[in-house]
Amino acid sequence: MVIENLVRPNIRAMKPYSSARDEFEGEAHVMLDANENSLGSAGPERFNRYPDPHQRAVKAALAPLKNVAPEQIFLGNGSDEAIDLLVRLTCVPGQDSILILPPTYGMYEVAANLNDVAMERLPLTADFQLSPEIVAQVVASKAKLVFICSPNNPTGNLLYADAVEEILRGFGGLVIVDEAYADFTTAPSWTTRLAEFPNLVVMQTFSKAWGLAGLRLGMAFASPEIIGYLNKIKPPYNISEATQQHALAALQDAERFEAMRTGLLKGRDWLAERLPSVGIVEEVFPSDANFLLARFRPDATAVYDYLLEKGIVVRNRTTQPGCAGCLRLTVGTPAENEALLTALQEFES
Repeated sequence: MVIENLVRPNIRAMKPYSSARDEFEGEAHVMLDANENSLGSAGPERFNRYPDPHQRAVKAALAPLKNVAPEQIFLGNGSDEAIDLLVRLTCVPGQDSILILPPTYGMYEVAANLNDVAMERLPLTADFQLSPEIVAQVVASKAKLVFICSPNNPTGNLLYADAVEEILRGFGGLVIVDEAYADFTTAPSWTTRLAEFPNLVVMQTFSKAWGLAGLRLGMAFASPEIIGYLNKIKPPYNISEATQQHALAALQDAERFEAMRTGLLKGRDWLAERLPSVGIVEEVFPSDANFLLARFRPDATAVYDYLLEKGIVVRNRTTQPGCAGCLRLTVGTPAENEALLTALQEFES
């Protein structure tokens, strides 16, 4: 596959914005290039200088953790930036399409609509999986991108690896595997297969297991060629200095990360064990994420509204394909999990 052929002609030809930070390597003692405030910052911390546009320090710390090269890493303002840039990179507005597998993460469709790109939808099976028929339809599609969320949101399950591999081998566009919840599963990341598939892009995030949702920092891993194109079209300073500093601190605190991850897995197991005993819970779906999808009877929306009255906010997914009667329940602190379970028990009594 020639990746360049998937890129919009105008993007192949465009000259990206270049700052002095792009053009200068090394240590500078007098920085008078970017019209910054040389006297400092209002407030207690110094953020008067523009951040590194290439996030070199963060990528250098992240690369060995993910077993990739720094030039295989793109950092975005949340994963949503990577999603939007991938659509803009490959899809001509009003002409091209992307393919999604509902129920799935809603921002893929938002990015398509924002960029005037058509949507192809191939719903997953009743158990939220990829069937041979679905795989064949994906491979036959002329879409420029297919988004595969695994573990899937809102269902929580991993999609069959053999089916994903068949798509990678046969689909004519980029295959985006969204692994926002990969830290909550024992399955190997698709980043381990980047060398095999030039059309593979893997997305991950600092928002979930790392506990940094407020920073808005997403990751994309791909070939250096694809990453180079994403860097070409991103805003020049898309990741703030504060975000880069906090991300570096998090990457150096592996013990805290593992403690949080383990705690969330324990909370998931605790809820998964107890929810089926609640009379209004019809089914709890298997999860490889930090949430559970549960089907309620007789009226999930009534349960949702009741929980809101109790000050407990969950996600109503009952309108999503295959998710009739379902609420998505994020794993909380032990006290929050107990409050949720108690409220559900009180609803049925």
